[in-house]
Amino acid sequence: MIDYTREDFTRTGQCYDFIPDNVGNRPLSDLRRALTPAGMLVPNGVGFDNRWFASAGRLIRAMVSFRFVSQTLGRFIVSPKPEDVVVLREFIDAGRVTPVIDRTYLLSETPQAIDHVGGGHARGKVVITMSDTR
Repeated sequence: MIDYTREDFTRTGQCYDFIPDNVGNRPLSDLRRALTPAGMLVPNGVGFDNRWFASAGRLIRAMVSFRFVSQTLGRFIVSPKPEDVVVLREFIDAGRVTPVIDRTYLLSETPQAIDHVGGGHARGKVVITMSDTR
């Protein structure tokens, strides 16, 4: 694991076989440079350049640029299974999973919440509540 807030792994000269792009704070060209010739990049819905289309623009650029290289663009697809949700619920009930909540917003503050997440400032989950109290 690399702490992206302390080190720009795309500038070290090291190449990686697999990069999960969980943050979206590096240009695609930098990520491709940090991949081995047969490496794989898996973006997973980050880079909220446009709040209405989320990361669609970044994903489309990636799909186009990866067509012309030997590196692979993977897809991050989630297909939850009911039995997995049951196990997760058991972990939560037992206190084995503790979510990190960065901020809580009122429903009327949803645009600010989206800006906070989209700006890359969230350091945990952002919660939107339906009640008047936080």
